Amino acid sequence: MHILFLTDNFPPEVNAPASRTFEHCREWVKAGHKVTVVTCAPNFPKGKVFDGYRNRLWQRETMEGIEVVRVWSYITANEGFIRRILDYQSYMASAILACLFVRKVDLIIGTSPQFFTACAAYVVSRYKFRPYIFELRDLWPESIKAVGAMTNERAIAFLEWLELFLYRKSARVISVTRSFKEILVRRGIDASKIEVITNGVDISQFKPRAKDVALTAQLGLEGKFVAGYIGTHGMAHGLETLLEAADQLRGTDIVFLFLGDGARKQALRDQAASMKLENVRFVDSVPKADVPRYWSLLDVSVIHLKKTELFTTVIPSKLFESMGMGLPVLHGVAGESADIVRDEHAGIPFEPENAGQLVAALRRLKNDPAELASFREACLKGAQNYDRTNLAMKMLRILEGVHAKR
Repeated sequence: MHILFLTDNFPPEVNAPASRTFEHCREWVKAGHKVTVVTCAPNFPKGKVFDGYRNRLWQRETMEGIEVVRVWSYITANEGFIRRILDYQSYMASAILACLFVRKVDLIIGTSPQFFTACAAYVVSRYKFRPYIFELRDLWPESIKAVGAMTNERAIAFLEWLELFLYRKSARVISVTRSFKEILVRRGIDASKIEVITNGVDISQFKPRAKDVALTAQLGLEGKFVAGYIGTHGMAHGLETLLEAADQLRGTDIVFLFLGDGARKQALRDQAASMKLENVRFVDSVPKADVPRYWSLLDVSVIHLKKTELFTTVIPSKLFESMGMGLPVLHGVAGESADIVRDEHAGIPFEPENAGQLVAALRRLKNDPAELASFREACLKGAQNYDRTNLAMKMLRILEGVHAKR
């Protein structure tokens, strides 16, 4: 089977969509299938093309057996709504054209969070007369409404119509959460065409390791209890709450480490500087292979999103990476993902945007080594339930079923 996968994020980018797509495609290749990924020049989140790449009309490479085609797109930083829409739409147009030259395809997958990639997958499916799969990673445009990035009611209404059209035209919708499936069913999408494949973790890469001595010294973390946020610093993440918690923890040996980039990164740096927070460390994005070194610095992982109804339906992928590393989670996201934390005994949920509850949880774990150790053990056990290889094989069986039916 030849699988054509459309995504605007792919390694060497290190965000969740890039990692999930790469790790799934790698396993499908190992299972004997051909996989072609059409993506763009790696540039997320700073909007700067990575070293060794150029923003050209067409370039090819092979990554662990995956044929990767990179196309031109309008590149911008992960900020500014209009510029980001131009980014998405330019990739959509380039991908549609590039797929004309990818031969003998059996099915097409388009992945969100933004759905212009799914638009491209639908168009390609029409001219290749092959089914397309919508991999649903985020409810768009609902998520941009939730963070206030769009208020034009006519534009939102059109995007919502387009969203439902793409769901209906797909052969399957692969949702990353049960909540998304329930929402789609309430909106009239046939439940039988929606499958749930959660995010997961590559447990061969994310596993317990001793604290990196060189990084510990470099960042001044000797003798500190380190609470880390690793991921995108965006509008949705409400990381100001973590700075408020750091303010309340002045004079203690609890330190916050922020690793990553995003639309709010500089504003967070500026806020921390204006608050004169000496218990905060900021690190820019690092190559994917180096990320576990930074995970190793942490005593606990902090996950947080703004307090809004939409985010009760999401499951941040970094939850599973934390579990794989054996790191207890302080989880500031309500809903389905908080249920996983409770069910797996992986850490302590706290109310989103409630710095006081976060501070209390940090103090609790720092002062109770036995409970901390219990959470670590449970994280490692629970991570086995979200092994990326098993999840990739589960998704492959769905794809094979679609192909066989065709």
